[in-house]
Formats: sequence, structure tokens, C-alpha cells
Amino acid sequence: MAIQLKEERLDKILKVIRQSGQVTVAELSRHFQISDVTIRRDLRELAARGLLRRAHGGALLAVPHPLEPPVLQRMSDERDAKERIGRAAADLLVDGESVFIGSGTTTAHIARHLVNRKNLTVVTNALNIATGLATAEGVTVVVTGGMMRASELSLVGHIAEQSLREIRVDKVIIGIPAISLESGLTNDYLPEVMTDRAIIEMSPQLILVADHTKFNQVASAYVAPVERIATLVTDAETDPEILVRLREMNIQVIVVPEASPVVRTT
Repeated sequence: MAIQLKEERLDKILKVIRQSGQVTVAELSRHFQISDVTIRRDLRELAARGLLRRAHGGALLAVPHPLEPPVLQRMSDERDAKERIGRAAADLLVDGESVFIGSGTTTAHIARHLVNRKNLTVVTNALNIATGLATAEGVTVVVTGGMMRASELSLVGHIAEQSLREIRVDKVIIGIPAISLESGLTNDYLPEVMTDRAIIEMSPQLILVADHTKFNQVASAYVAPVERIATLVTDAETDPEILVRLREMNIQVIVVPEASPVVRTT
């Protein structure tokens, strides 16, 4: 009987989470009139079954983050927003600084706005970014070693991680596949996680570039807490409530304006 009652409670907890998408331990405790300890135990069991994802102070519905297509195929997705985000992120860099720029489609747009800079050092594990800056006379390009992840044109693995630990930069700029206030920054490619963590450790000034489609997403591998971000650059379609929460965490939030409509004259 006790097992049957427990299974009924677990089913009811899942129904609550499916209705709201996420819930806290305190909310569930009040709803079912049972202790926080019991709720946490139930959430651990449901998470072990793959039915939800644990988050700080509660749980999220286990909605798998879809695998992204290769970087070259994604270049046209949200292109206008990524171009504006890339320009704004480039404006955060000052001639004479050093910066790490990670792989991805939004970061590729940053590199385009750096070709005329002076005395700038760019460290990257992205082959497309390195080649894009190859002819920029005022930019010194440093490429990490590592195993090439062909779909992303990026270098990952223990060789990349070892070289990253040898380098310190003024700023780090990366993109991320999935961002959740509760589950943090997550990635869908497990072999890249340790490389991502090594990248983040290169500087306390972490600049995250992300369009609105990356928010309220959870991928399979945890990279870092949201609080690790120093500056977020995003577009105007990102949920304003998320931006308020991020600012409350003392994260600088830069929202690029929407593109001006084209005025045609006849």
C-alpha cells in the first residue's frame, strides 16, 4: 500500500510540473502537505527515471534539447539578430586587449567586426574564426590545438584544454546551446564540456552572446551556473522577465535593438 501511495504521489508531482514546466521544493511541499525532505527524495527518484531535471531548489520538466545541425548550416538561423549581437559584442573589446572567442554562429559574426582593429590578440579554438581573421594586420591570432569537432569547426579535448590552461586573456566571449536560470549553461555535446569549462576559467570577464532562442533550454551536460556570466549580449525578443532576473544577479545585460525597417521610396 505504501508503495502504491508513493507512486500516486510521484504521478501527481509529474502532473504539477507538466502544467507549469518547473516547480520549487517549497511549492510541492505546501501542495502535498509533506516535508521538504520527502519531496527532494521524490524528485531525485523521478530525475533518476529521466522524467524531470533537478534544478536549484526544485525541478524542471525533462524536455530534451534538440541536437543542433552543423555550424555552417546554422549560419542563416536568426542571422539578423546574430549580426547585431556580434557587432555589439565586438564593441566591448578595446584595442590592445586580449580575448578568447569560442566557436559558434553568433561568435563568427563578432570576428567580422574585428578585422580593422589594432594590437588586438584573439585566442580561439574555432577554425572558421581563425581563418576569418588571418588577413587582419592588426590582430594576432592564437589557435589552440586539439581534436577537431568537424560539425562545429572547433578544437576540443585534452590537448585543447591543456593549452587553454596556459593562457590568460582580458575577456572571454562564448555562445552556448542552452540557457536556463535554474539549470545554468548547458551543452549537448558531452566531450566538449571540459573544454568549455577550461575556456571559462581563462578570465573572470565572461561575455555570453545568445539570441532569444537559446533561453529556457536545457541540454544534457552542465557547464556553469548562470551567475558566472559577467555580461550578456542578446536581442530584443528575449523574455523581459529573464533579463530582469539576470540583472538582479548583477549581470550586465545588453539588448541590441531590432533592425530598422527598410524604407523604400518610389
